Amino acid sequence: MKFTSFNPLIVTCKGEETVKLFEALGFEKRHTNRDVGGKGITNYTMKDPNGFKVDVADSPNTKQDITLIRMNVDDFDEAYKFLTDKGFRNISGEIVETKSSRSAMMVSPSGYAFDLCHHIKDHD
Repeated sequence: MKFTSFNPLIVTCKGEETVKLFEALGFEKRHTNRDVGGKGITNYTMKDPNGFKVDVADSPNTKQDITLIRMNVDDFDEAYKFLTDKGFRNISGEIVETKSSRSAMMVSPSGYAFDLCHHIKDHD
């Protein structure tokens, strides 16, 4: 299993407000993915001049902000098995699949969380 990126992810119902905060801190939107998994969620990947990244997921049904670590990997199934073998659980019980990615929110036995993600390079 190889990491392709590793950075914070904020899931919030106040996505535009959060994006503006990070823009004021010097981050720029680098990528936007709308209606992720048909759930009305918009993901923003942001990067600052030093190369630091933060992702913001604008999720209208989120009642309380969630901060987790986005872990992009080259092999989703291998990473999923690795985490479940370590006691992590898929909090929603589903794997979100789009034409460009597969992802799942994985929570550790003690409560911290990863957004496990694999970006699919060959898509329209």
